[in-house]
Amino acid sequence: MHPWRARRRALLRAAAVGVGVSVPVFVLAYLVRAGAPGLQHADESVVFAATTFTREHEPLRDVLIAWQEVFHPRWVNIAGVAVCAWVWRRHALPGRAVWAVGTLLASWGLTNLLKAVIDRARPVIDDALVHAPGGSFPSGHATASAVAGVTLTVLLWPLLGARARVLVPGLAAVLVVATCADRVLLGAHFPSDVVGGLLLGAAMAGASAVGYLGLSSSSPVPHPVAEERP
Repeated sequence: MHPWRARRRALLRAAAVGVGVSVPVFVLAYLVRAGAPGLQHADESVVFAATTFTREHEPLRDVLIAWQEVFHPRWVNIAGVAVCAWVWRRHALPGRAVWAVGTLLASWGLTNLLKAVIDRARPVIDDALVHAPGGSFPSGHATASAVAGVTLTVLLWPLLGARARVLVPGLAAVLVVATCADRVLLGAHFPSDVVGGLLLGAAMAGASAVGYLGLSSSSPVPHPVAEERP
C-alpha cells in the first residue's frame, strides 16, 4: 500500500476512535449543561451518601485528601513528562516520547477548555470536606489520570516483558478508578463529572495512540545503503 494511503487510513481510524468514544461525553455534557433533573438528582444523592460515608471515617478522609494532592493533574503530567524524557534518553525512542508528551499536554489544555465551556458548579455540601476551584465537568483528576494511564502504557509497551504487559495496564486501571472514587468521596465532583472525565481521557489518548501507531507503521523504512567494494 502506498505510504500516503496508509497514513490516511491511520488518521481515519484515529478519528473514528475519538468520535466513537467522545459521543457519550458530548451527550453527558449536553445533559449537564441543560441541567437534566434526573441526572442532577442522581448526582446529588450519590455525592451526599459518599461524603457522609467519608465524614464518618476520618482516616479515610485523610487518605483521600493526600491522594487528591498526589494525583493532581499538574503532578500527573509532570511525572508523565519525566517518564517520556527517561524513555527518550535511556531507550532512544524520541518519536514515541514526543508523541506522549504532546498527548499529555494537549489533553490537559482541551480538558480545561471544556471545563470553561460547560462551566458546571461544584457540588454544594454542608460542612464540605474540600474546596476545589474551577468548573466541575469534566473532572480534571479523572481525565488526566485516564490520559496518563493510556498514554504511558502505550509509550512503555515495547519495553515491557510478558508479565509487565499485564501488570502495567492493571496498575494504571486501579489508579484511575481510585482517583475517580476519590473525587466523589470527597465531594469535589459529581459522579457524572468523573464518568465524563474518564471517557474524555480515554477518547483523547486512545485516538492519539491509534493515529500515532498507524502513522508509525506506515512510515517507509529506508533501505540500507550497500557497502562499496574496493
